[in-house]
Amino acid sequence: MKRFIILFSAIAVVFFACGDGGEKVEKEDVPLKETNLKTGEKPGEKNESQDIKNSADYKKGLSLVAKSDCITCHAVDSKLIGPSYRDIANKYENTEENREMLAGKIIDGGKGVWGDVLMTPHKGLSKDDALTMVKYIMTLKNN
Repeated sequence: MKRFIILFSAIAVVFFACGDGGEKVEKEDVPLKETNLKTGEKPGEKNESQDIKNSADYKKGLSLVAKSDCITCHAVDSKLIGPSYRDIANKYENTEENREMLAGKIIDGGKGVWGDVLMTPHKGLSKDDALTMVKYIMTLKNN
């Protein structure tokens, strides 16, 4: 009998603890939003990052960066030896003048803008390829 009372008391405690406290709350009907859970986009909306990743500048620039030694010192979102590509894109306005200047830094190397570490020159890289790499980097700018 003692076991029955203890079991009944335990069930009663759980039942009352899980109750709604006597307050009655009406639930509203909230329509579910149709959203792509991976990208966050809604039907009919364009996903800008997908458009950028399909651009020729993005694809060719990414390919050039991947084939180079750039990834030794730079990453997309984190500082390694040099700044992240995203930090570079966010620092500079995407103008022809800045793209030319950054392409020149890739080819000639540099020092002082991001600290005292020297960026090695890439003299064998063509101006067009350096510009394409910069265009890729600029696609990473936070909007």
